[in-house]
Amino acid sequence: MQGKKHITPKLFYNTSLERLVPGDNFYRRLNSQLELHFLYKATQQYYGTEGQESIDPVVFFKILLVGYLNNINSDRSLLRYCANCLDVRLFTGYDLDEELPWHSTISRTRQLYGE
Repeated sequence: MQGKKHITPKLFYNTSLERLVPGDNFYRRLNSQLELHFLYKATQQYYGTEGQESIDPVVFFKILLVGYLNNINSDRSLLRYCANCLDVRLFTGYDLDEELPWHSTISRTRQLYGE
């Protein structure tokens, strides 16, 4: 007898990115080897002391790295890709229910740092 799959979304899920992303995943391994904490000091001059909190510089560079590794040139496409990939969400530190930065934030931050 032929089966048919019907999806019934649950209201709550008991899961996590840690459980969903395999241990040997590329981005998980990259995250364990990549040390980017030096970026906080290196980019400190570009940030003010007042106003809204900006995007984390480590997250910004991780998002750009994902774009480079996947040959994604458009900021809109890059953020769409990051939002849809569980392993990239884990790599950048965004949980399942967190909104990623807007594409315009990525563009403005890219202009802030320059070449």
